[in-house]
Amino acid sequence: MTLASNTTLIVVLIVIAVVVIAALLFLARNRREHKLEERREEAGEHRDEAQARSRRAEQARLQAEEQADRARKEQDAARAAEERAREVDPDVDESP
Repeated sequence: MTLASNTTLIVVLIVIAVVVIAALLFLARNRREHKLEERREEAGEHRDEAQARSRRAEQARLQAEEQADRARKEQDAARAAEERAREVDPDVDESP
């Protein structure tokens, strides 16, 4: 082998090494981007689930408030009926 062929072989090996390193870097970058995209999608799914749960919780809270309002009104009506019963009952002594 001559010096020229040795130099050519070295240059070819260096070029191959650079191409292999560049390919590995490209693949690593693509893999990293793919994983990031998967994590973004997973985060989006978690956000969607959180929003859905928040909406259900708000609906449950509103229903509970409505039920509590109905219960208060029913208690008020019961007290009013009890008071009216005492007013009309001839057997109830109104003096303290």
